[in-house]
Amino acid sequence: MAKTEKSFPRNFTGCLTCVQVLNIMVLLGFMLNYALRVNLTIAIVEMIYDTKNHTVANLTEHINGTVEHPGHIEQTRYHWDTKQKNLLLGSFFWGYVLTELPGGRLAEVIGARRVFGYSTLLASVLTLLSPGAAALGFGWIVALRVVLGFLLGATWPAILPMASKWIPPMDRSKFMSNMMASSLGAAMTMPICGFLIAHFGWESAFYFTGIIGVMWSVAWFAVVYDTPAQHPRISDTERNFLMKALPQDTNKGHMPVPWRSMLTSPPVWAIVITHGASVFGYFTVVNQLPTYIESILHYDIKHNGLLSSLPYLGKYLCALASSVLADSLRRSGRLSTTAARKLFTGFAVGLPGIMMLVQAFYGHDRVWSIAIFTLALTINGAVTAGYLGNGLDIAPKFSGTIFGIANTLSSFGGWLSTFMVGELTKHDKTYVQWQKVFFILAGTYVFGALTFVIFGSGELQPWGTRPEPQEKKEEEPLNDQKV
Repeated sequence: MAKTEKSFPRNFTGCLTCVQVLNIMVLLGFMLNYALRVNLTIAIVEMIYDTKNHTVANLTEHINGTVEHPGHIEQTRYHWDTKQKNLLLGSFFWGYVLTELPGGRLAEVIGARRVFGYSTLLASVLTLLSPGAAALGFGWIVALRVVLGFLLGATWPAILPMASKWIPPMDRSKFMSNMMASSLGAAMTMPICGFLIAHFGWESAFYFTGIIGVMWSVAWFAVVYDTPAQHPRISDTERNFLMKALPQDTNKGHMPVPWRSMLTSPPVWAIVITHGASVFGYFTVVNQLPTYIESILHYDIKHNGLLSSLPYLGKYLCALASSVLADSLRRSGRLSTTAARKLFTGFAVGLPGIMMLVQAFYGHDRVWSIAIFTLALTINGAVTAGYLGNGLDIAPKFSGTIFGIANTLSSFGGWLSTFMVGELTKHDKTYVQWQKVFFILAGTYVFGALTFVIFGSGELQPWGTRPEPQEKKEEEPLNDQKV
């Protein structure tokens, strides 16, 4: 298996293989996924009228809610208080939590191409409508963000079933690093949107990301298919290689989910709990970093966007490097799959917990604070070599469902993080209150890391395979290769 995977075939034309095209489109898709999500976190800094920064001396407030900087563009601003601000940031997760599990299962049944593609297309259209929704009233923009979360919630678990059809087992850590391109998307979106907002107003952040999303969706449906057998332009060489390298399910219909076995499996709960802890910390930073940089570190909007992007860029680079390393160690036999998943999860989730403790004591300093945030999120990128794709190891046929369960519970953490920060800082926006946030994050990260190190596994679970003897006999040599 190792030799086969190292000599992955290329098309006779010398062009990109279909697997390479899939990797590129998934990478761009997750970049876009977070661009559609984090555009609000940078735009909201300029959407809200702040009496501390916009005084009567240098601003003219109009009846329709617009304010004007002398010599600069006219900006529409809203009188939303801190509680409303965090309510709006958290509303995304109300919808997001509803479609994680259905999205994963739906991708297993009808294919990830339609689930991921249509969800992203509709989310892009809604993004284009965001400025209009805000103008209609606070309730309208909240409702739009709920629906946006509802659509994007289905995308993440949809990719794992596609990986089980297209990506050989020893290359899956590297493929899963494409999901961390969401961080790369945030890294690029923050400074770009910061620049656009400074020169064209906060509405431009939504128009830019929405148009890019529609363009990507058209390309996705043109070049991506659910299986090698369905792809109309794949070479015979590549199709034959993938059909031999990956177990092919020739049975009609879909294997029912073994809910009892799944929900009583310690390795499944190790994924769920660890993912919840990691995402709780990540979403807290994603949603609150621009606000922290503005209110505690006192950077302007252009510097805010650039500085807010640094942790995301580091996270993607670490995700890619750790995934390549993990696949290499597993392929060479120097680490078993279980050992690799535990090692990289402990590193990626445990160390950020320690960094949050450091942040609690040094986060008031501009240089130290940005450095700590950047290092913590950079290290967290190694989850792609750890628990993130672990569902493909223990039960590839139900990887979408497992990830859906994990992301459903972690989505509550996303909402809880905005609620937590809102409650702790609504009356006292000081560094002392933010210290409480950092202590909570530290404990959450460490708990998640310990849970996976104790209960995690990289072994194929008995309930994760189809029980029919005929298929088992046909797939036995391939299963030996997988392990």
